[in-house]
Amino acid sequence: MCLRKRNGYRPPDLINAKIVSSQRRGYSSHRGVQEKYTGPIPAEREGELAMGGGRSETSALSGTGGGQGMTTTQNSQRPNACCFCWCCCCSCSCLTVRNEEERRRRRRRKRISQDTKMETIPICEACTKPSVDEIRLWAQSFDKLMRNPAGRNVFREFLRTEYSEENMLFWLACEDLKQENNKNAIEEKARSIYEEYISILSPKEVSLDARVREVINRKMQDPTPHTFEDAQLQIYTLMHRDSYPRFLSSNIYKSLIHGGSRTSSES
Repeated sequence: MCLRKRNGYRPPDLINAKIVSSQRRGYSSHRGVQEKYTGPIPAEREGELAMGGGRSETSALSGTGGGQGMTTTQNSQRPNACCFCWCCCCSCSCLTVRNEEERRRRRRRKRISQDTKMETIPICEACTKPSVDEIRLWAQSFDKLMRNPAGRNVFREFLRTEYSEENMLFWLACEDLKQENNKNAIEEKARSIYEEYISILSPKEVSLDARVREVINRKMQDPTPHTFEDAQLQIYTLMHRDSYPRFLSSNIYKSLIHGGSRTSSES
């Protein structure tokens, strides 16, 4: 007997043949399972198998290939949680930016008012010194105060102390627009009023509701002397209900009453 056979040596071809035959018997024992394909893989299928596209073939030939392919597919279809977080963060950041812009605009408006608070009121209406009787008439109704040029000047001075002088300025600008007849001048003044008191970017923006703003935007396509009539009425009502009662109890008005009474008594 050959020495190699006696020591258990077998040729390589015989060993490979037995391994292949045992593998074929193992796969054929299961019903419906195809024999293992040991041939070459086409070039167009190599990329698909590498990306997990051939899950059905690899799952039939390998016990772990199917599970890995399914896990890869589930991970690829799982929604990105960071997307949701990013949207929330973006919304929160946008809201923070808008709030910061609003606070910056209010600080700018307050700073402008403080810078001009101690100065003489610019472009005051020409008027004579009011008598004591006229000053007392201002307390009877808001209409009598607003019809009197001296009363409007004093009330405007009071509004400056409350950082709301833009209400009176807007009302006066609308009154001036109503007196205009030239079409080009009307368009120019209407655009100036809009940019100065209606635009949300202006530090002198007046407080108007959405309905009035919509009416103004529609009328600005063809401005007329009455383009801001609704807005003027709303600001007039705001000054009447909000600022006028405080004006009557303010030191500005009381000093006028006492000063006029003292002058009349001395005369």
